[in-house]
Amino acid sequence: MTRSIRNITIIAHVDHGKTTLIDNLMKQSGSFRENEVIDERLMDSGELEKERGITILAKPASINWKDSRINIIDTPGHRDFAAEVERVLSMADGALLLIDSAEGVMPQTKFVLAKALKQGLKPIVVINKLDKADQRADEVLNETFDLFVSLDANEEQLDFPVIYASGRSGWASKEIDGPRKNLNPLLDLVIDHVKTAEFDKTKPFAMLSTLLYADSFLGRSLVGRISQGTAKANQQIKAINLDGKKVDEGRLTKIFRYEGTKKVPIEVGEAGDIVVIAGLEKANVADTICDPEVDIPIQATPIDPPTMSIKITVNSSPLAGTEGKKLTSTQIRERLVQEAQNNVGISFSENENKDSFEISGRGELMLEILLTQMRREGFEMTVSPPRVLFQKNENGEKLEPIEEITMDLDEEFSSKVIDSMNKRKGKLIDLKDTGKNKKRLIFHAPTRGLMGYTSRFLTLTKGTGVINRIFHSYGKFEGDMEGRRNGALISMEQGKAVAFAIYNLQARGEMFVTHNDPVYSGMIVGLSPKPGDMIINVMKGKKLTNMRTQGTDENVVLTPVRKMSIAEQLSMLNSDEALEITPNSCRLRKAVLDPHVRKRLAKNTEI
Repeated sequence: MTRSIRNITIIAHVDHGKTTLIDNLMKQSGSFRENEVIDERLMDSGELEKERGITILAKPASINWKDSRINIIDTPGHRDFAAEVERVLSMADGALLLIDSAEGVMPQTKFVLAKALKQGLKPIVVINKLDKADQRADEVLNETFDLFVSLDANEEQLDFPVIYASGRSGWASKEIDGPRKNLNPLLDLVIDHVKTAEFDKTKPFAMLSTLLYADSFLGRSLVGRISQGTAKANQQIKAINLDGKKVDEGRLTKIFRYEGTKKVPIEVGEAGDIVVIAGLEKANVADTICDPEVDIPIQATPIDPPTMSIKITVNSSPLAGTEGKKLTSTQIRERLVQEAQNNVGISFSENENKDSFEISGRGELMLEILLTQMRREGFEMTVSPPRVLFQKNENGEKLEPIEEITMDLDEEFSSKVIDSMNKRKGKLIDLKDTGKNKKRLIFHAPTRGLMGYTSRFLTLTKGTGVINRIFHSYGKFEGDMEGRRNGALISMEQGKAVAFAIYNLQARGEMFVTHNDPVYSGMIVGLSPKPGDMIINVMKGKKLTNMRTQGTDENVVLTPVRKMSIAEQLSMLNSDEALEITPNSCRLRKAVLDPHVRKRLAKNTEI
């Protein structure tokens, strides 16, 4: 029986309960057998997604409700994965806007909603987590309406239906104090409010490739919504790019449809349905997959340009090869080329010798996720300091990426945070009192000054603040910015660090190594409070004597080493430094390890 199809996307800020709500929708709609073992947070597929609680890759799922099939597309909330968002929204007929009943409207909600409204979607507002003690659903609804107005929503979009829910408890109600039984009211509202898009099934087959998965059995798997006609197994197909040029042709070997989160093979895919197809080797995201007689491509949303880049080379430190298995430039190149093909938010370039690779991405989180995935796969590499990508306007003026930063913090920390943002050329746009001695600060600041700022912010707010960042626009270049003031403490020679030496050097600055950590000449083992680099010996042991008296052997107490994320370590780098990344360690180092060569290079640059 042909069911009517509704394709909806779920828009939500990080940790507003999107994945938990989808779990309960699938359980209550009968997507699983009664005795089936079900994981929590089904839509979080990768290790990093489960660990960080963020959606990195967009993923479709499907549930059957009454006489309809509802395809749900889990949308990334973070601005760095906007390339996914723009394409995914083109598959949807409607949207669920999920908002936390206590936190209210947050930056990433705003970013994805702006894209959805631009595409003409009419969202259903779901005010979630209504079982929270500090819920303020009425105020949040007013904030949401103000957000729609500020994003230039049309009259139809402003007349949005509202439903109150608790994704974790598995209920939804049209009233705040209404019955709290199950999620049926939400599913019924989706059927009533989201209209099925009308497609012509008589025309030749065509679909826009929206997502790309690499499958070890099927090869390239392309996901998209069929825009016209029907797709049949074994039919001849081709792929054309946005200019209408043929990029690939072949036979449609397999068609899959989503049932729950699983892919189920089908013989025929109908217009309006979201399917996975295999059979083409070169077709990419944003290409039109179609019948050989179709010549006009389906228009795709243009993708925002990258804002930041890093250079990746082989690990050239004396400790290279001691932890990882993938060490050569060929292996690193293959992995980066594959990433650039699968992730349209990333671009790849290389030098003439093919031993240095530049990766450009939408922001530091995207680049950090890539580096984290690679180190878990066993790669070793050296990474340069991040570089912001500038643009020029029509008048030839230099433009740089500006971000909007939203901070929620206790009132007592606001002056320190404002001062720290001023040093980073941040401009305070808005300051709101959110009650209970809490403030919400909104800044516009250049991306250059925000690398690794999250950890600094958490230090200033003693771990109680919440910070969110999204790309705002390209703005006027704000001039030179103060870099790292602290000089580096550099290891003199190779070996193992000794507790006695570190204990005596702690007064010189913050140490990054502890007893028995491997070190080498040119490795940065700490930061000095003063400018200027200093070469130190962290391997100097205690002089032995034949005297043993009380007090000679004092207890050596070392300050614990601060654990830093990859983004934080990259943000600390000066232009003559690099980060060595291996499966078990991240080590800051000088780009040139030999102190004599460094001195010569410094003299040459001065001349």
